[in-house]
Amino acid sequence: MDNRPIGVFDSGLGGLTAVKELEKVLPGESLVYFGDTGRVPYGTRSREVIRRYANQDMDFLLRHKVKAVLAACGTVSSAAADIGARLPVPYFDVVAPTARAAALATKNRRIGVLGTSATIHSGSYTKAIQQIDESLEVFPQACPLFVPLTENGFISPEEELVRIVVERYLEPVRGAGVDTVILGCTHYPLLSEAIGRAMGPGVTLINSGEEAALALAGALEKTGALCAPGQRRSAEFYVTDAPENFSTVAELFLGHSVEGTRVDITFD
Repeated sequence: MDNRPIGVFDSGLGGLTAVKELEKVLPGESLVYFGDTGRVPYGTRSREVIRRYANQDMDFLLRHKVKAVLAACGTVSSAAADIGARLPVPYFDVVAPTARAAALATKNRRIGVLGTSATIHSGSYTKAIQQIDESLEVFPQACPLFVPLTENGFISPEEELVRIVVERYLEPVRGAGVDTVILGCTHYPLLSEAIGRAMGPGVTLINSGEEAALALAGALEKTGALCAPGQRRSAEFYVTDAPENFSTVAELFLGHSVEGTRVDITFD
């Protein structure tokens, strides 16, 4: 057994979708969340900058003595896939478990992938899916405006801005005839209703944050690294900018209110 907390990080608040699932499947586990809201989004950055930021994020979590690190960020998972190798604790990302879930879900063997520009340009999901089954067809689509929309609370399909942006991005994916769509950024589940409406009935949406959380939970259980029964749970949330806005937007992701603490990490 291991009573240390689980560490989760993201470029902003999207990783809270993974936290929500962890709270559901591992309700007794303590958590430390780090959202780099001062530098969001990562998806438009160069690979070198993404790696530097992610290393700083992970170092922050290690200082809090976490027992595992979850990169609940599609951009980091895609553009810096090997970055967890240096860590002294187990490292998990979103790509592999999400690809597996999509491969299992599709019936017509056509899968759409929505992600940040960096995620799509990396080709990470296409590679992961076709390693599972090379006959599966993958249709990637960059959606760079989705993160700013969700970080600012624009998620309702009734919002004209949301409808216009979602329709613009999803038109080619819908036209490809996919029956499964990967939400390849952990911010995107907040737009699930709008995306579902745009794609139409019969299309399965795969939540990358949820799939990553389930994979992490399974690994901790398998290795006997869960906390002891009755252990007092704690949850700490850290951001690099505007903690007052964090509480409002975090409630959209988690379904309950939490307080965020602003911290400074090395910005270089």
